[in-house]
Amino acid sequence: MNTHRDAWVEVNLDYIEKNILEFKKYLKKDAKLFAVVKADAYGHGAVMIAPVLLASGVDFLGVSSIDEGLQLREAKITAPILVLGAVPVWSFDWAATNNISVSIFSDEHIEACKQTFEKTKIKPKVHVKIDTGMNRIGVRPEQATDFIKKVQTCDFITLEGIFTHFATAETESYALEQYKKFRKVIESVNTQELLIHCCNTAAVVCYKDFDYNMARVGIGIYGLQPDLTKGTQEPSIKQAMSLKGRITNIHTAEKNEGVSYSHTFETKHTTKIATIPMGYADGVPRKLSNKIYGMINGKKVKQIGNITMDQMMFDITDCDAKEGDVITLLGEDNGNFIGIDEWAKILDTIHYELTCGLRVRLPRVYTR
Repeated sequence: MNTHRDAWVEVNLDYIEKNILEFKKYLKKDAKLFAVVKADAYGHGAVMIAPVLLASGVDFLGVSSIDEGLQLREAKITAPILVLGAVPVWSFDWAATNNISVSIFSDEHIEACKQTFEKTKIKPKVHVKIDTGMNRIGVRPEQATDFIKKVQTCDFITLEGIFTHFATAETESYALEQYKKFRKVIESVNTQELLIHCCNTAAVVCYKDFDYNMARVGIGIYGLQPDLTKGTQEPSIKQAMSLKGRITNIHTAEKNEGVSYSHTFETKHTTKIATIPMGYADGVPRKLSNKIYGMINGKKVKQIGNITMDQMMFDITDCDAKEGDVITLLGEDNGNFIGIDEWAKILDTIHYELTCGLRVRLPRVYTR
């Protein structure tokens, strides 16, 4: 490992590949698999992850912005890319000239496509986004049929697909309501040779009948379990991300000594304390202070004191450790495991908020 930091994110590429194969089992025979790599592949590193996904059978990549798409193009990734979010109209020409598809849902977008074609002589590739209940972006279902037909008459646009997004895939009644709205639109237009997609990670697992000719998988690729409908069996996937830090200092504190800022932890006995160079500036939330554990050779050690900007401390009194040894905060260690969802439960949030929040100053190290 060639890095100048004693703290890093580790990503197991074998697990990524196996997770892809697991989700392909849920798809219809000829359905395409769309992998979401937005937010730097949920913190895993999009430029490194994308080639692995494509080699594993992924057909399409999804990003949140033109900049994310350009980053992949600059890395010589030539696979189809769709920007799932709203693209500024002045960026349509960048999308067209870099063969990046955009989501459209307004007359302003159609006009931007026209201006892009006049400027570049390239037809922008687009997917029409329908808002069936997320209330975020997209054309409303009652307006979608006319909008799609209008797009199909434009000789300066290449319509590639139509899609929607489920707000609560784990809630069957509302997911079904959204699906029915989407299906009604799809059945009202000519969809020959178009990519039709509505299923996200959870919906791929829960609603096999909802699948069209492409499905989008995001968090599941990285081994993070989606929220599922009651009674649905979880897919057989493994968390690809680990978080590790190397011990930079070990010292002994006497009984009744305070640890870290504000002395939120006080030793109850003579305590051996280890420090690692990782803190809230790396994306480890300060609210986890005194609430989490790490592992040294599979043995749990408690984090003590407030997590600081760049460092945190652990009680290693009962552990045979030395400077230079590794503490695993997330992931596998000698047969034991700490899941990202454990942190999420403490913080009352979702696991992928945490993976997305791990800063780029933590080197990404890729293993097999």
